[in-house]
Amino acid sequence: MRVLAIDTALAACSAAILDTSQGGILASESTPMLRGHAEALMPLLARVMKASGIAFRELDRVVVTTGPGSFTGLRVGIAAARGFGVATGLPVVGVSTLSAYAAPYLGADDNGPVVAAIDARHHNVYLQVFAPDGRTLIAPRLAALNEAVLAASDAASSIVGSAAQMVAGSLPVAAPAPVTVDASDAPDIGWVAQIGAVAPDTKSPPKPQYLRAPAAQPQNAASLPRR
Repeated sequence: MRVLAIDTALAACSAAILDTSQGGILASESTPMLRGHAEALMPLLARVMKASGIAFRELDRVVVTTGPGSFTGLRVGIAAARGFGVATGLPVVGVSTLSAYAAPYLGADDNGPVVAAIDARHHNVYLQVFAPDGRTLIAPRLAALNEAVLAASDAASSIVGSAAQMVAGSLPVAAPAPVTVDASDAPDIGWVAQIGAVAPDTKSPPKPQYLRAPAAQPQNAASLPRR
């Protein structure tokens, strides 16, 4: 299977081409950025496609991160992936950013849980906790920092995601030391591609997984009366 993977959910604009028959990533590029994904994505995709030697008609699937993450960034990546799907007829599959962060550490020999935490600001995180075999122990949610700290305190665990250092630094002195602390600003695009290659095709386009309401709300109280 040949997969185009796209990630604009957090602090990077990334894309990769995975060919499972050749056993790996043919080409990838990841550019750190907090904003400007919309302007950067298409030129980046063109470079990755050219470097891979694969044409769009030779792809089997498009994969995109669905969040949680930046409201604007998520919309950029998902809109691009869905656009490619409409234009080419390819299936488009969504992958959560929390799963992508956790994937490299699932099935490790330490047998501890994997705590995935993304900084949601104001002492909150987007949180999901996985058992070593990949089962979800705590479903994706917007949580207070102390909930993530409590989850990471129960057993020696791998703590991953943009809030990993924040969680690890708040652990009680008596808590088991983390096995791993990976505070990458964005998930590895290669793992996004690999998860997407084995994910079921839901036959429906991916939707953003925000986990929180937008900060900007309509000002209904100040709306002008209709004539």
